[in-house]
This record gives sequence, structure tokens and C-alpha cells, in this order.
Amino acid sequence: MSSQGSAKITVHPEFVVGTVDHRLFGSFVEHLGRGVYGGVFDPDDARSGAEDFREDVLALVRELGVSTVRYPGGNFVSAYDWRDGVGPVSERPVRLDPAWHSVETNRFGTDEFLSWCRRAEVEPMLAVNLGTNGIRSALQLQEYVNHPSGTTLADLRKANGHPEPWAVRTWCLGNEMDGPWQIGHMPAREYGRLAAATGSAMRAVDPDLRLVACGSSNDRMETFGTWEREVLEECWEVIDHISCHQYARYDGDLARFLASGVTMDHFIATVAATIAHVGAVRRSKREVTISFDEWNVWDYTAHDARVAQGLGWDVAPRLLEDVYSVADAVVVGDMLISMINRADVVRAASMAQLVNVIGPIMAEPGKPAWRQTTFFPFRDAAASAGGEALQVAIQAPTTEAEAPAISAAVVQRTDGTLQIMLVGRHTATAIYVELDLSSFGPVAGAAGTVLSDPDPFATNDASTPERVRPQSLPVDILGTGVRVQIPPVSWSVITVTFS
Repeated sequence: MSSQGSAKITVHPEFVVGTVDHRLFGSFVEHLGRGVYGGVFDPDDARSGAEDFREDVLALVRELGVSTVRYPGGNFVSAYDWRDGVGPVSERPVRLDPAWHSVETNRFGTDEFLSWCRRAEVEPMLAVNLGTNGIRSALQLQEYVNHPSGTTLADLRKANGHPEPWAVRTWCLGNEMDGPWQIGHMPAREYGRLAAATGSAMRAVDPDLRLVACGSSNDRMETFGTWEREVLEECWEVIDHISCHQYARYDGDLARFLASGVTMDHFIATVAATIAHVGAVRRSKREVTISFDEWNVWDYTAHDARVAQGLGWDVAPRLLEDVYSVADAVVVGDMLISMINRADVVRAASMAQLVNVIGPIMAEPGKPAWRQTTFFPFRDAAASAGGEALQVAIQAPTTEAEAPAISAAVVQRTDGTLQIMLVGRHTATAIYVELDLSSFGPVAGAAGTVLSDPDPFATNDASTPERVRPQSLPVDILGTGVRVQIPPVSWSVITVTFS
């Protein structure tokens, strides 16, 4: 145990966890609230350009470093018929969305989303409806999206103005099918068999797909652990990933909130152990990994209270528009650290969501889009994609929540530089952190930034969009290491080069 005011971190280039997959820095767009209408797509806003996509939002998505985007849900997908969202807009039906108690105009659908992905320079991750639809609908969507020509659905796509196939590689087999709130909810083995049958049929058309089966909606579910095991036993030979979903929430205890990454560490370790168990029992060397395709900070109790008061049937109502603080950003950074430190098993992830709806980007009619505090740790961490995550040994004091006061991820980039990401979970005085980098050779240079504020609940909004943003962090070079002073409730990034 280090002294109260200091911590020490040691890393070695030979102790590699795994390559940081670029798909770890994915996001999520669902037909929920103003995520689509008024978010990525707004025909009535002057900032919208070709195809009515908001250009300022597109610019921020590119800056954020998003690699993949999951669509169209989420809970929405389990009652969604993809055919409602293709073809001439004037002929598309208006439907009720029971998942979010909204009216869906279907003005934005599969082709619009995939066109938006190309503009945003991201890879699409499509979800199929296994709640109210099934194998036939999934195959038909796959044919519409990916088959070149010569079939009814491929030619329909061409007639709809998209002559070339979209070549979507990653597909989610339903969403949160363990949850009683999910339309079409079913037991684990029933879902596992449906996922296996659907995935097998889709692979018969294209064996090179990447398929994601539904894991637990969160680690508080009564079926957590058992669900993963039973699903994996049914569809092991078909899928590539099993999903994890987790949302952190501030409940008034700041120290416990700042330790949310510890909970995510346990979640990942438990699911990884279950994957290993099922593989061992099956005597299989097939690799199945984790897609953490919903994660974020979200005050879901506020939404539940609003639902209890009653919701009207509206088009794109303002739902889940959480305003994020410095403390929220620090927790987002800590969750990113958790996933990077398990790059061996977490190969994809989707921060939920992208714009307006619990998003790092906010957009209002007639105003420039802006960055929430959570934008910055995601952008910083995304720069580590493609590097090698290294094992990190930390000696640090503990917080009131009995968590290490400092968490860290270290990635060696392909150019040899180190990207060091640090979270200060402590809430009082600053902590000096010394990093032993002696195994890398003499340090030639180091630079750092820090996101913090005297008020851990400070936020950005439309009137003060740059109230919170990263500032320069002084870094002392110690020959074969570096030392920094980490403020309480903070996210820091240090880049180190070697001679």
C-alpha cells in the first residue's frame, strides 16, 4: 500500500493483454427520443445538408473517433419491421412504437442509416428483430442490404436508389431478450435456439458475418450467469460474440459512483469465465468474445419516474436527455479503462447512445451541436485503437468506497509511443502518480491533458458549450519514468515517447 498522497504504476512491454480492437469504440443510434429525429437527421434544420443529415453532428461524430454504430435498437428493434423504413418516404407507414411509447414516422430507415454511416465514416452494426419477427425477416433484411442483384429484395434496394450492396458484416441477434420489458422476451434456452437457427441461416448466405448473441441486460438480473451459460450452450458454434449491457448511475454517493469501473471489471471477468467454461465443456477451441454493446452513465430511475407519470404518444419526444457532469465523464473514462484492460476478451463495444439520448453529443434546433463532458474521455481513448494493451500494476490508496483511488490503462501504439489513461476516483486532495517505465528505455518526451473541475458536477450546455474541456497536465520526466499530479475526480491522458 502506498502512502495516502501517492501511487505507483508499473508496466512492461512484454506483458501484453491484447490488441485494442477499433470496434471497442463503437456507439449506438436507436429510434428513441431525439436520437434520430433532431439528432443525426433533421430536415428542418439549417445545419442539415445532403440527405437531411446534420452536418455539425457528423463533424463531431468523426472527431469523437467512433468506429461502429449499432442500429436500430435497443428495445425498439423487438417490435420493428424493417420494411416500414424503406422505399418512397411518402408511402411509408406511421406506426406506434410500444418500446418507448412514441409514434414512429419511418422517415428514417435502413437505407438512410447506412448512407449516414458512410458519411460519418463508421461501420454499421445492424440488429435483427427476434422479438416479434424471426428467421425469415432476418434473412430478408440481409438479402435487401447485402445481396448484389438478381433477387426481389436486392432489386428492391436498387429501385430505392442504392445500386450497390451495403456489405454489412456485423449483426446483433435480437436485443436484451432476457428482460421482461423486452417485447418477445423468452427464456435463455429458447432464445439460444432461435439465435442459433437465425445465425445458421444467415451464415448459409454469407459465412463471413460477425454475429452477436444477447447476453444479460445487466449483472443485477436474477438470471445473470445462468443466462450466458445456457445461451452459449445453444448457439456456441454460430456466434462470435455475446453481449454485455451495463449503465452506471449516481445515487448521491460520489465515492461509490466513481468506483463503477470496479463493477464493470467484475462483470467482464464473470462473463469471460462463463465463456471459458462453456468452451471447456464442449472441448472447443473456437473463440467467442464479448461485445459490450450498451454501456454508459444513465439516470434510468428518472426515466422510470417519468413513465410512471404517463407518456403521450408523440413523435420524437424528449427522452433520456441526461446532462453530463465532470463526475459522469470520469466514470465513462473508468469504464473505457475496464474494457481496454480486457482487450483480450472485449472485442467490440457500443457506447449508448450517440446524440441527444444519453449521448456525448447534443443538438438543438437552430443551434450548433456541442460536446458533453463524456465526449472527451471517449475521444481520447479511441486514439488507442490498434495498439497493444499492457498489463498494469498499481499501488494506490483506497477511496471511501474501498476502491483503488487510481485506475489506469496503458496502450503501446504501433509507433512505439505509450498512451497512458488515468482516472482519479478520489474526491479530496490530489495524488502524485509515478509511472515506472524503465523497461521501455529512457523517456524522450511526455505531454498530458486532464479533464477536471473544482465542481465535479460542472456541465456543458447550449449556452456554455465549452465550460468543461481538457486542460494541459504538467508531466515530470524522471529519466525512465514520469510523474504527474492527478486531481480528484479526473480523467487524464499522457503520451510518452522514448529515445
